[in-house]
Amino acid sequence: MTTTILVLNGPNLGRLGTREPEVYGSETLDDIGAGLAASVPDDVEIDLRQTDDEAELIGWIHEAVDRRLPVVLNPAAFTHYSYALRDAAAQLKQAGVPLVEVHLSNPHTRETFRHTSVISGVATGVIAGFGADSYRLAVDWVLRSRG
Repeated sequence: MTTTILVLNGPNLGRLGTREPEVYGSETLDDIGAGLAASVPDDVEIDLRQTDDEAELIGWIHEAVDRRLPVVLNPAAFTHYSYALRDAAAQLKQAGVPLVEVHLSNPHTRETFRHTSVISGVATGVIAGFGADSYRLAVDWVLRSRG
């Protein structure tokens, strides 16, 4: 049986590799996805998605709840203010579905407005500041937790 992990990404993350590489690194989101896919066992599928649309991201969270799929989520700017995304993510917690919030940079070392996450309170855990490795660490945790 195949385990699918949704790796969901919010606004502007489709611009990785060219957007502020001094902050976010030089890898593209496709590079990150390929690295994740290469690092997991054959019975694990990485379903990497990115959108700049809050409603689409919420719909993917609803899909994860309904299908009981673990989620690795980089909410990007939605981290700081999207109560709608937070409410959708809370449904994962209620359903007992893992949600790991990830960030390439460490938001706590950046501008003050980035210090608050409305998502963290409903996430299983948060991994931040390790660049693309933040995703790998999150996926590794999901795989270890599946029992």
